[in-house]
Amino acid sequence: MGDIDKRNRLDEEPFSYDVSKDKKVFISWKGKQVVILKGKESDKFLARIATSDLKEAQLIMAKVTGNFKHGNEK
Repeated sequence: MGDIDKRNRLDEEPFSYDVSKDKKVFISWKGKQVVILKGKESDKFLARIATSDLKEAQLIMAKVTGNFKHGNEK
């Protein structure tokens, strides 16, 4: 994972997630919701997160959100 986060942005823990009662996963970046996972996607995500450490969890959330920034964020 050394070459993936060269600027150590994931050390700041910008991503977070919440799980609803019906197992929908809401992933946020710096407090703003960017992705909602449901069904098989949320099950797969929760299984991967359960066995990961903090930095790896941040990387998983970054990969799941994909390219959501396009230059107009504040």
